[in-house]
Parts: sequence; structure tokens; C-alpha cells
Amino acid sequence: MASIGPPLDEPVVNGARNRKKIAYFYDSDVGNYAYVAGHPMKPHRVRMAHSLVMNYGLYKDMEIYRAKPASRYEMTQFHTDEYVDFLQKVSPDNIDQFVKEQTKYNVGDDCPVFDGLFEFCGISAGGSMEGAARLNREKCDVAVNYAGGLHHAKKSEASGFCYVNDIVLGIIELLRYRQRVLYVDIDVHHGDGVEEAFYTTDRVMTVSFHKYGEYFPGTGELRDIGVGNGKNYAINFPLRDGINDSSYKNIFEPVVKAVMEWYRPEAVVLQCGGDSLSGDRLGCFNLSMRGHANCVKYVKGFNLPTLVLGGGGYTMRNVSRTWAYETGQLVGREMSPQLPYNDYYEYFAPDYELDVKPSNMDNANSTEYLDKIKNQVFENLKRTAFAPSVQMTDVPRHDLTGGDDVGEVDAELDDLDADQNPDVRITERVWDNLIHDDRELSDTEDDVNAAERYAGVRRPREERRRGIMDYQNPNAVPDDILDSGMASGLGTPQRPVNGSQNGDADMNGTGLSALVAAASPTPAAASLDTTSNTLSVPTDARKAPSPSVQSQRGSPVPPPSAANTSAPGNEDLEGDGDADITMDDGLAEETAEETALVDPRPTPPASPPAPVIPVPAQDEPKTEDVDMADADEPDLPHPTIDTATAEVSADAAVSSMSEAAIDPTAATSTGDPIIGATAEPKAMTGTLESATVNSAAVAAAKAEQEQENNEQQYVEARAAQAEEGQREREAENEAGEREAEKAMLSEGARAEVPGESGEGIAGGTEGGSGRGETVG
Repeated sequence: MASIGPPLDEPVVNGARNRKKIAYFYDSDVGNYAYVAGHPMKPHRVRMAHSLVMNYGLYKDMEIYRAKPASRYEMTQFHTDEYVDFLQKVSPDNIDQFVKEQTKYNVGDDCPVFDGLFEFCGISAGGSMEGAARLNREKCDVAVNYAGGLHHAKKSEASGFCYVNDIVLGIIELLRYRQRVLYVDIDVHHGDGVEEAFYTTDRVMTVSFHKYGEYFPGTGELRDIGVGNGKNYAINFPLRDGINDSSYKNIFEPVVKAVMEWYRPEAVVLQCGGDSLSGDRLGCFNLSMRGHANCVKYVKGFNLPTLVLGGGGYTMRNVSRTWAYETGQLVGREMSPQLPYNDYYEYFAPDYELDVKPSNMDNANSTEYLDKIKNQVFENLKRTAFAPSVQMTDVPRHDLTGGDDVGEVDAELDDLDADQNPDVRITERVWDNLIHDDRELSDTEDDVNAAERYAGVRRPREERRRGIMDYQNPNAVPDDILDSGMASGLGTPQRPVNGSQNGDADMNGTGLSALVAAASPTPAAASLDTTSNTLSVPTDARKAPSPSVQSQRGSPVPPPSAANTSAPGNEDLEGDGDADITMDDGLAEETAEETALVDPRPTPPASPPAPVIPVPAQDEPKTEDVDMADADEPDLPHPTIDTATAEVSADAAVSSMSEAAIDPTAATSTGDPIIGATAEPKAMTGTLESATVNSAAVAAAKAEQEQENNEQQYVEARAAQAEEGQREREAENEAGEREAEKAMLSEGARAEVPGESGEGIAGGTEGGSGRGETVG
């Protein structure tokens, strides 16, 4: 009898058993809204991400929903009634009627009023609330809403491009069924709106990794840990500029793991702001697409109900690619590095790849600094209670009004407010409902001051409140290229090409070639030092840039004496126009040693100076520099040699140039600057190579190598031009000599036989006349 073994497991195909159920929320109208012209916040990025999700076929592994927009009463679960009423009523057409409200609710520069403002807020909040509701009902394991993640909005105030805080509304929905909720924020800006909403409770722990220090919104210090029951339940990890993938992973994973083990959340809300990616217009981090997506993958690995939201991100092609890739990580599908054709394919030119590469910016976050912050976070976490519990009760799921008339509900709320605050003359609800009447003739001074303080009216002496657009990335791609997205191909700022600071030199034609043409030394100004085998170029030998270069770069090319990238030994590694490595950084001695060892050729012996032919006194020649880039250069048929004491004749110059073409050492020993620089291209080439080796030993910058090649080509062209002129003059001289010899021979023949010569001429004339008569 055969033994009965364990039942066979069902075959697992492509990890179907462990695949999570994903609910993806998208509203096709979200891309139709636009803040104002030139505003960095563009909801169109959500539409671009959705196009990639669909064309990659990720929709096959998800359930796609169009959520119902959040209503006014759902928004008031967190926001005040009067603030929501203002958002519902205001429009660009009647904005002049809400002058005081604009100041009170911080609506203006960062948060402008645009057409469809309230509808856009409803789409954003509706997707987050519906996603949280489906997580509560266990209809899905992960809910995704890239139109959400607006973490700066306050209870009664707009801030940082955010009007309605959909994150807080979604967490409130989760708290209906979950005891503890963890909020993780990887946006480059601090999630101040969410932290402020749950600053006094232990049911929500907020963890934010953000840039801190002279940056919007100015909050998120390490010591901001919460108050009251929420003390130590707010975790802030302040970071500095340029953090890369490895450093971010080394702090994110340990902190999130410690929070998961100690706090034991029942649900997670992850804000995936894309402005922490490299090259963002308002960001200053250096994360790649995979470094950013690693956070999503790590949080997903805890197998908790997770609400994934969007957030910041102001380089549309980078944000859309990253969100699409993170969606693939959530569904567990590998995605091709080559982008499929989609509606916005030209936005991803020229590589058309699913990747956001990091730049070469410096990482200001040292290992010691990150370890110190991480250890302090662990200490604060130990001061909290282990998995704090709360008494749960059944919560009715009807709306705020309960189906009754709105006026009756307001009257009941007014009576309740009066009963709860019997000793308060003007309660908060009264202030919320207070509207200034223009027909009133006067107000008491106390009431006016109190109302202005509550409304946030600023006096003239108060400084203007700084917004998110006051902190922009100076190294980001220009706005016009970002907005067009057509054939720009600058997904991330990489190493500058042709000396361009912003990577667009190939478009405007004023890259390194223009700067080299403007700053390259003329042969007359270059001199060869035979003792050190180096080429010295005086400061005044460099030409000022052309007006076109000045207008496009903003300032003329600085002289080599300044500490900039044009000076020998100074290298600009980041392409920002500043010398990142200078000779003053302790490299002068090394450069001197390398200069002495780089060229093993022996120094040519000194030769006696060439004889000088005295000439009559004349006006002293001018020694001012000639603009070789703008002037029309002749073919140099008759070169002239200017010195401080005398002039050499044309024959002597031709003779010296001929000798220089045969013997470069002789040309160098003559001491003539023009002949030495023109007839000895090989010696100058070797010297320039030595200079290049010296500079390459410091940084091996690509721009310096290209400049050397251009200068070398310039010198070789000048030498070839001089040699061609010399050959033409020799040919003319030989032709003249041959003509002179022929003339002398013909004169000698006529002198020996004059009669025959004359008769022959006369006979030829007569013979010609007779042939004419005979023929005629």
C-alpha cells in the first residue's frame, strides 16, 4: 500500500501566489489643470506617468479606478469650513473680491488661483481617501494615487503649491479602522502639513527625510519631535545637499526598520515626492531613479496595507519615468530600459530610456554626520511606548451632515459652540464665520487688531514670507527646455559638454569653441621658455570674447590671473563656471615637480644671436594686440617682423624662415618671436602637450583637452599658412629669375647680329604682305 504524502501544492506561475493586489487611481482630467504660465508645478506629469504605465502593460496587473472627487464636507474633516468655502468660490475672474482672504489663506505667488482650482483639489483628495477606504475594506493591498501627496497644505492655509492636504484626509480615513498609521516622506521638502496635523497624537508617527537649512519650509529640525501625547512620535531626518543613492539607503532602511519593529504600524502611507531626484528644478538631492524606487520596494517588503502617493517633482520627464518604474516595482514586473512609444514620447529625447542618472554634484552629507543623526533618531524612538494601543469603537460611515438640511446642522453647531465656550466672547467658530461688511463705518481698535492677527495680515515692517519658489536649483535645466521637452535630451544634468554650464551649448552654438576662439593666444604673443620647456602666454595676449559670447554668458571671460577655469591648473569639474580645484589648494609643488619631469628632451644649446641690420630711424612700431578672431587674415605673402630695437628686411625674413623650416633649433635660437612660433609647430605642440599633462595630472578635464587641441590646430594652421606663403614667394622669385635670364639672352643675341635680326624682321613683314596679296 502506497504511503499517503502531503498534498501537492498548486503550481506558482510568475509569483502569482505572492502577488499583491494593487488599486491604481487615475482621473483623466487631472492633466487639464495648470497653475499659471511658468509655474513649476505641472499636473501634466501625472498624465505622462499614466501614459508610461499603460504602454508598459502594467495595467494588466492592477485594478484601475477613477475615484469620486472629494466633496466639500469630506474636505472639512481636516480643513476649516471658511477655507474650503473660499477655495470653492474663488476664481481668476473674481479674485479681486477676495483681497483680504488672499493674505489670510496664503494664496498668491506659490499657490495661485487658477481655473478649476476646487475641482483639482477634489480629484487629488478623492483618490487618496478612496484608496484608504479600499485598504480599510481589504479590497486591495496597495493603493496608488500619484495625483496626491500634497503635504504642505495646512488646516486653514495653502502652502507650497498645496491647497488641500489629501494625505491628512487619507490618514484620517485609515484611522477609522487602524490603531496606528506610519507616514513616510521622501520628498526633498519637509512634510510640515502632515506633521503639524498629527503633532499631538501617538496614533500617527511621521518620518520625514528632507533638506534642512535655508530651505523651504524651514521646519523639520532634528529636535522637532512632537508635544503632549505625540512627543517623540515625529521623526525628522535633516539632510544636506547632494545625497546619493548609497548614503540615502544607509539611513532610510535602518530608520524605517527600527520604526516598524518598535511602533508596529497597521498601515503605511508613503509620499514619493520626485523632487528628491537628481536635476530637479527645485530640489538639491542627487538620487537616481533606482535609488528613489528602492524606498518604495523596501516599504512594500513589510507586507502592510500601503497607500502610495505622489508629491513634488518639477522635472516632468524624470518624475513620470520614476513613478512608472515604481509602479512596476509594486506589481513585481521587470520593465524594459527602452521606453515604449507613447503619447509623450518626444519628451524623453534623445535617449528614450527608462532611467534617471545621478549627476556629479558633491555629497555634503558625511558619514559621521549621518551616523550622528541616525543615532539620535534611535534614542528618540526608544523614548516612545512600544506599539501604543487605543480603544476602538464602531464609527458610522454616513457623511458629515447625516442627510439633514445644511442650515439646521449649522444652527446646531452654533448652539453647541456657545454651550462649550460660555466664557469666550468670540470663539474660533465665530471668527471662522466672520465676514467684513463694507457698510460698517468703524470698528473698535481691539477688534481690528485681533481680526488682523487672526487673518495673518502683515504690517509694512514685517518681512515677506518666503515661499517654495524662493529656493530653486541653480544647476537645473532652463525652463524653456523643460517646458518644451522636444529634442532637448537633458533628463538629468550630466557632465557639461563643450564647456556649457547648462548643457545646451549644442543648441546656441556658443560652447567651448567660441570661448577658445576668443581666448586663444596669438603666435606673436606666445614665447617658448627653453629652460623649462614650457609655453608662456602673457595675460594681455588673450583676446576678449566677442559681444555674442558676453551676452549669452553674462560676463566676459576672466583673465588667466584670476582663480577661474581659464587659468592653468584650475579645473571646473561641475561645469558651473567656478574653479573646483585651484593651484592654491596645495597642488602647486606637485605641478612644479611634474613640469620638471614631464619632458625628458634635453634643452637645446644657446646659439649666438642673429646679426642685426641697422635701418634708418622711423616711428616706433606699435605693439598692441591684433584681434585675430575678427580681422581678415591675409595669406602672408610678405611677413614683417617687429622687434623693440630694429626691423629685419624681407630677404632676411625669407632666409630665416627657410632655415627654420629645415632646422627648428635654428629658428628657436634666432630669438625672433614670430619665426620661432610659426616655423616650429612641433616644438610648440610638444610644449602644449606638456602643459596638458600638467593640467591632466590635476583633474584631466575634458574641456582642457579640447582647448589644447584647438590651440594646437590653430598653431599648425598658422605654420602651414606661412609655409604656403613662403613657397609662393620662392616660386615667384624663380619665375622672375627665369624671365630675367631669357631677357638677357635675347638682348645678347640682338647685340651680336643686329643686321640679320633687322632684315629678318623686315622680310617677315614683307612676306606677310605678299601672302596677303596672293590670297586676296
